[in-house]
Amino acid sequence: MTALHWQKSTYSEHGNSCVFLAAGPGDTVLLRESDAPADIIAMPPGRLRPLITRIKTGTLSAS
Repeated sequence: MTALHWQKSTYSEHGNSCVFLAAGPGDTVLLRESDAPADIIAMPPGRLRPLITRIKTGTLSAS
């Protein structure tokens, strides 16, 4: 497996809580948080913008 190139989100603060993104296999984007780097979310690029929008507006629910 090829090593992933993780890039820190420009929206992450300088503290310990950072979000990282990487290009995944096929047509996927991978996300992980610095607090739990082994927990990785994979999604198609078209789903990333709505996710970020919901997080920023506080409309993301756990349901």
